[in-house]
Amino acid sequence: MKQGDIVVRKSYGEDIQFRIETIKGNLAVLRGLEVRLLADAPLSDLLPAPVTEEEIYRSWDAAAEQRTNELLRYVEAARMQELKRDAGEEEDSQRLDETFELPGKVLHLDGDLSYMRKCMQVYGRLKVPAEGHYVPEAEMADFLQYILPHSRPDIVVITGHDGLDKHYVNKHDLSSYRNSHNFVKAVQVVRRYERNKDALAVIAGACQSHFEALLQAGANFASSPARILIHALDPVHVAVKMAYTSIRDTVKVREVLRQTQSGTRGMGGFETRGSYRVGTPKVEG
Repeated sequence: MKQGDIVVRKSYGEDIQFRIETIKGNLAVLRGLEVRLLADAPLSDLLPAPVTEEEIYRSWDAAAEQRTNELLRYVEAARMQELKRDAGEEEDSQRLDETFELPGKVLHLDGDLSYMRKCMQVYGRLKVPAEGHYVPEAEMADFLQYILPHSRPDIVVITGHDGLDKHYVNKHDLSSYRNSHNFVKAVQVVRRYERNKDALAVIAGACQSHFEALLQAGANFASSPARILIHALDPVHVAVKMAYTSIRDTVKVREVLRQTQSGTRGMGGFETRGSYRVGTPKVEG
């Protein structure tokens, strides 16, 4: 076994494919390829994955395509509803043509470069203004102090990889988690920059993250209430729905969470005003 190999863990029934991040002695640090999980395992517990990296990513891309198509249908319905509401009950096609739209802007920080690129593809396809940065989880708080005044987003996504230490004693202790403390520090930086949770919404966390600590730090949505694994696109799903919810409305929390792959056991949050705006007149050129 060497750094970069794609492996599974015998002790967990070979359920998740990982990439070996680093090897320290006889212990390998592992990053999930389909879920945002950070783990470690003895080298003796690892086996080569039964599928290739290319096959894993083809499967991931197929699932991502399905999720993106679902989001696309939601976005189109939300856009038309808001445009018609702005134009008036008559649904005057001329007035609809005169309007323009401004979805909320997303600042996406990701501790995984591959995931960040895939998330940016989803934002792009759904026409969500988004700025993505690959930032190691331990550096996110410092990076946010620099980038927030320049980016001026409506929504901040803070994600990467996380996990409960397999020898944890107390799941309410931040030290039991691999990166939750880094996510908490990052959320706190955002809240020092903007305290109003409707003016700047935060979606934070990864697999098994300390849900309560992230909400207490100031996140609007976070993972993981039941300390389960979340899909890599779950934070994006919430961000897109927030970006396309009218500023006159609040995000329908239960509906949004039910439609993530991990559901309400994987992500949670509270009422937050949307950041989608409609304007007129539409200027050509």
